[in-house]
Amino acid sequence: MEIQIARTHFDSPVAQTLCDEIQAEYVRRYGGGDETALGAGDFDPPNGDFLVAYDESGEPLGCGGWRTHEDDAEMKRVYVREHARRQGLARRLVAAVEASAAAAGRRRLILETGPEQPEAIAMYRALGYVPVTPFGFYASEEGSLHLGKELRSKQSADA
Repeated sequence: MEIQIARTHFDSPVAQTLCDEIQAEYVRRYGGGDETALGAGDFDPPNGDFLVAYDESGEPLGCGGWRTHEDDAEMKRVYVREHARRQGLARRLVAAVEASAAAAGRRRLILETGPEQPEAIAMYRALGYVPVTPFGFYASEEGSLHLGKELRSKQSADA
């Protein structure tokens, strides 16, 4: 499957449709949606980015983004539609989010997830994410897992 990953404004219809699907997934898994406050401008470069993956016909298959959190980049809304799962798309989206954050000068990418997303936890751990100090809205939530990864800038990768 040929995939194109494109920068998309967070308040665009396609981004909001995918985010609504993510919230429905959270309701199914946790009994409620993610209550973290997100603003459309949180994902505007150079302080953030929001990406959507499209197939060759232009159908949106998934998304992911990052926003500034203190000196770090916080990854949010990584999601792949059910029919496109288990094909490596989530890893590609995470890699694109990492590259975007590194290009913006961020040295670390952090995220929060929970126990009802074991496939996400396994993927993040396989990609080198390790526990970090809890942060944000769910910092004191029992079961909340906070992970992070040091990013390589393009300059250090080229060296």
